[in-house]
Formats: sequence, C-alpha cells, structure tokens
Amino acid sequence: MTGTTTPYGAGAAPAPGSGHAVSPRVIGLVLALVAALYVVAPAMNAAVAPLVHTDLGVTAEDSAVAQIAGACLAIGVLAATGRAGDLKGRRAVLSGSLAVLCLGSAALAASFDPATYVLGRIVVAAALAAVFVSCLAFMTTVSMPGRIRRIMGGWLAAMSAGFVLAVNLAPHAAALTGWRITAALMAAAAGAALLLVRRLLPEAGPLTPEALPDTVRVVAQVLCAVSLAAALQLAPLWGWQDLRVGALLTAAVLACAAARVRALRRAPERRAEQVPGAVWTGALVAGLALGFTQVVLTMAVPTLVSAVGFAGWITALVLSAFGVGGAAACLLIRHRNVSPLAGASLGLPLSALGLALLHALVDHASHALVGGFAVVTLIGFGTMLAAAPQMARFLAAVPRPHLGVNAALLPVAILVGTAAAQALPYTSALGPMPLPTEARELLWVGTIVVAVAALALGRPVVALVVAAASVLQYVMVDADTSQPMSVIVALGVGAAAGAVAWSRREQTERLTRTRETASALQCAVLHPIPPRLGGLRLAGLYRPATAGTAIGGDFLEALDTPYGTRVLIGDVRGKGLQAVQTVTDLLGCFRSRAHETEDLGEVAASLDRQVRRAALARGDEELFATALLLQHSGASQDLHVVNCGHLAPLEVGPARTRELDIPAVLPLGFGLLDAAGAVRPHRISLDPGATLLTHTDGLSEARNSSGEFYPLAERLVSVGRHTPDDLVRHLDDDVRDWTHHLADDIAVIALGPR
Repeated sequence: MTGTTTPYGAGAAPAPGSGHAVSPRVIGLVLALVAALYVVAPAMNAAVAPLVHTDLGVTAEDSAVAQIAGACLAIGVLAATGRAGDLKGRRAVLSGSLAVLCLGSAALAASFDPATYVLGRIVVAAALAAVFVSCLAFMTTVSMPGRIRRIMGGWLAAMSAGFVLAVNLAPHAAALTGWRITAALMAAAAGAALLLVRRLLPEAGPLTPEALPDTVRVVAQVLCAVSLAAALQLAPLWGWQDLRVGALLTAAVLACAAARVRALRRAPERRAEQVPGAVWTGALVAGLALGFTQVVLTMAVPTLVSAVGFAGWITALVLSAFGVGGAAACLLIRHRNVSPLAGASLGLPLSALGLALLHALVDHASHALVGGFAVVTLIGFGTMLAAAPQMARFLAAVPRPHLGVNAALLPVAILVGTAAAQALPYTSALGPMPLPTEARELLWVGTIVVAVAALALGRPVVALVVAAASVLQYVMVDADTSQPMSVIVALGVGAAAGAVAWSRREQTERLTRTRETASALQCAVLHPIPPRLGGLRLAGLYRPATAGTAIGGDFLEALDTPYGTRVLIGDVRGKGLQAVQTVTDLLGCFRSRAHETEDLGEVAASLDRQVRRAALARGDEELFATALLLQHSGASQDLHVVNCGHLAPLEVGPARTRELDIPAVLPLGFGLLDAAGAVRPHRISLDPGATLLTHTDGLSEARNSSGEFYPLAERLVSVGRHTPDDLVRHLDDDVRDWTHHLADDIAVIALGPR
C-alpha cells in the first residue's frame, strides 16, 4: 500500500484496511513504543551475558566480535534503511525491519553454540538499527516542520523512560526466565510491534521518490563512519600500532576527504538543497557527545557504586538516573522553545560539571545513593538538553524526499561516539570493569570531551566556564572529600556556572532577535539611500539614539522622480511611538507627492498638511517637524532647496567648508505653507568638486563628556577626500569618538554631482 499521511496537528490518517482515521497521538505512541526496542535490547544483552557464558561457553572475545561487527554493520544498515524508506515508503520498510528483528531474536533464542549466538547478535543489532531509523524518519515525515521540536521532545522522553525501565528490570527478567526465554520475549515484542505497525500506521513516504543529491558523497560518509568505528573499537584489542588499525584510520580519512571534495564541487544552486553546515555539525557533535557520555557512565557508575558496598540493583538504579534526567530535559523541550544555542549553553556545563562531581558523591556510603542518583540525573538532563534541540533542528531542516538517509546521521553519530569511548583502555570490548581510580579517570575524560563539544559548537565562553568550574571542583574535592561542605560548595559552583551560561545565552539570543527585528523595521520605514540617483552621488547615515529601536524621530529619503532627484531630511518633535508614527506618515506622503507634484514648494505644503492632520488626530497641538527638501535636475550644478525650519546645509569642498545661507520658513505643521506662492524654492550652485552635507541636530548637538557640542565644521577640515561616501564614513566614526552617549538621533545625507 502506498500513500501519504496527514501531518501532525492537521488531521488524522486512515488506518490500513479500514476507513477509520488514526489519531496523530496514536501514531506517535506506536512509533515511540517500537523505537524503545532499540534501548531495551542492549540492557537485555548485558543482563544475559553471564548466563550465555555459562550455558554456551560464549567468551568475552566472542561478545567483542558480536559488539564490534554489529556496530559497524548497523552504521551501513542505518543509511541503507533510511534510503529504502525514502524510496519504498516508511511503513513498508519498518515492517520489514521488525520482521528481521523478530526472526533474528528467535534464532538467538535457538542458538546452540557460540558461533550461532554471535551471528544472531549481529543480525539483531543490524535489525534494531533499521527499526530505529525507520521510526525516526516515520515520525519526522508525519510531522509538520514547525512541530518537530515538540514531537521530538515527547518521543525522546519516551525513549529515555524505556531506558530507565530496561536498566532496572532487565537483570531481574534474565534471572527469572533465563537467556533463551529473554531472547524469545524480544522476538515476541518485535512480532507484536509488527502487528501494531501493520494495523495502525498508514504508509508515509514520498509519492515521487527523488534521486539522492550526491550518491558518491553519501557512500563516502558511510564508509568513513564504518571505518572510524571499526578502528576505534579494534585499536585497544590489536594495539594502535597494528597495521590493520592504521589502514582503517587511513580509509576513514580518505573517505572523509572524498565526501568533502564532493560537497565543495557541487554547483551553488545545488548546495541550497543540502542541510546548512552549522545545523549538520551541531547534530553530529551532539550525537557524538551523547554516545560518548553514555559509555563513560555505563563503565564508571557500576564500579564507583559497587566500591562502597551497594548491591547490583542500586547500581542499576543510579545508572538509570541518566534516563530520568534525559526524560525531564526532553519534556522541558517539548513544552518550551529551547533553542539549540540555549540548550547547549546550559546543558553542556551541567553535564560536564556533573561528570566532574560524580566520583566525589559516591566515595562514601552516607550519600552515595542519593548523591549519585541526583548527579547522574543532572548529567542526563544536561546531555539531552544539549542534544535534543540540535537533533530537532536538524530533522526540521532536512529536505523531505531525502529524510530517511539524512535521519541516519543521528544514530550513526551516537554509534561513533560510543566507539570513541570504547577506544579508551578502561572501556574496550575485552577490557575488565575499571578500578575505582580508573573510573574516576573516565569521568574526567568525559568532562574534557564535553568541553571540546562546547568548543566545536562555537561556544568558547561556555567551554571556559566548564573548564574553570571543573578545575575548581577538582581542587576542592581532591583537597577534602570527607566534608559535606566541599560537596555543597562544588554543587554551588556548578549551579552558578550553569546559571551564568544560561543567562548569557538567553540574553544574547534576545538581543539578536531584537536587532534583527529593528533592522527589518528600519529597512521597511527608512529606505536605504542609494549611492547614485539621477545625476547625483549620495551617501546616507542613520543612527538612532536608543539602542535596539532602529527608528526615532529623524527621517531621510531620496527619490528619482519625473521632475528630477528629490531628497528629504528632517526631524520630528518628540520621541517614542508617536514620533515614529509621524515619521512614517511624512515619508509616505513624500513618496507619493514627490512623483505627482511638479512644484517643490507644493510638496512642502503637502507635508505641512500631513503634520497638521496627524496633530489633530492625536490631540497634540505642539506637534511639528523641521525638514529640508532638495531637488536636482539634469547635469546642472544647481540645486533647488526648500528649508522648513531646518538646519542650513554645509558645502564641503577642497578649499573651504561653509554654511549656505538659505532662507527658512516655519517648520511643518504651523499651517503657513498653503498660501499660493508662499514657498518658493531657493536655488544654490555648488563649487566644483564640492559636496553638500545635510544633517539633523543630533549630529551638531552631540556632546562630549565635558558637555561641549560636536564642532562639525572644524571636524570636517581633517577629511582627506570630500566625496559623499568619505564624508559620511568620517562623520560616523568621528562623532562616536567624540561623544560617550548619543542623546538624540542622527541623520545625514551627503550629495554631489556625478
């Protein structure tokens, strides 16, 4: 069956074989339950390992083969299954993956020697990878891009809850039923999931499958990940000097270089189809950090908790706190729009500080359980708070026809991060459980890795906070871990560092959004002054006094009209929203009348009437605006000027700078410009090579720390060239050097003949 589903929130999709609609919540719940098999299976394998060793004689070497081969095969299967879903539909591929998982688990239950057991483990690992990426792509396909964050938060929270249950229940289930029945239960769960999928989920996939943008690049990326994962896991077993390990690392580097070259050689118009590099890198780094942190905790926590004499179920309880914290973070992300930057800025410090603090809290039985559970919860919360928004942003940015193969990046990154952690001496597949001192070393390595992740995501300040706070904690803990006060102080340092990082990131994002909004508003109301218009060269400058507002009471405009180039600059009395409204009205009036009215004086009269209408509508009898209107036609050096109570312009030339004597009438809004012939434009002629400079009083009245006004004419003497661009750039830099605080808006227009 082929077809598509309706996106989440936009309706429901019909169930296969019936006319009943399937609720989006049901689709999400089914996918979460099925994907939970991916986190349950590893816990089950770890629980039955001693039993399999006793019954079948499966050695640590056999388990290492199953683990390494399964991880490498899973990476290739992730990409292949994701692409198959793009081509064949999500439901069909998910059903096939579940069928393979069911058969593989059944074969595992029937294993009769180490070889068949290892083969069954490899098949199950590949099938689980296929199920996971199919569910992930399915969930994203049926979700509207704007809702992926919320849906992803709930989905990952369910996965984290499955991790908690698996870690705590798997050992008991294995002890009660035996390893064969445990494997049979996994087969039954896969079979039940297959029935749910076939019964409840509609098909979801592209109606017209598209070819991959670059098949060679995708294959190179997969080969790089497989080679790197194999090398990292085999290096502790064979040794880093082994030629086979070197060959795998070389293959990974070459494949990475090939993928990079292919990406750079793509045509610019085709590069737009790719996920932005920052988004792709963020998801990759988040997955690597998540996989690495999970392995470090899995190896370190049991050793540290057991060292103080606690039973195995307490170890499982403390370890499962990672899932509790992860679920809390994902639910927070679901209900609050935590951006990737904010999530990483808070999450990475919390995760690193928790890793740095964990070994101190489980040194003594008096607070090992409560303290260990709390800190591991903090690590899980921070790790998922950093990872989940990155993953959601990545999935929302992936082109829909290529969703499956791109969605494979997330689990592949986690697998490679897991392999990187297993490259450490204390976490290799054949290595014994680390000693307490070795477990502490793992935690400090994890702290370093998380700090590096912060740097890779472009957050040097966050990485610095992590490093400084971790060093401080290390000094305090190493000095005296027997005193509860050291723990309290360490927790306080970590909380303060996280709060500072969070606050800084939130403030930066708010400021960025405000600046973007202000910039868009300024461009919409105050059009940029063009560098050339008609027979003139122009340059403009606008600096609002209030940071972040973008628009104040000053205004400027330059238009090419049937009557020549017309320029307007002025200043409205007052500040705030009413001044901005008046500016908007005046500019709208000028843009209309400048094209329709031949007489420049009549244009000024129209502006006068507009100010009076605004004053009457707002009940402000004192509303007025000063303005200077200029007009230039043809190749003449002459300009026609109407001055409505504004500052006289300056003529800036090689020989001198002088203020032009232009008759001025009353400002706009006094009602004295309506009489016929009341305003006659004044004609001026510029000297050869001179530039006319018009400005508002915010420039000439800018004060320095001593209260002295900006000496405009004197400061222009030092300008080497007198083109409009040179003058405006000089004034922009010079006035900011002069004054410590802008008390009024500044508007400047410089113009001269072309």
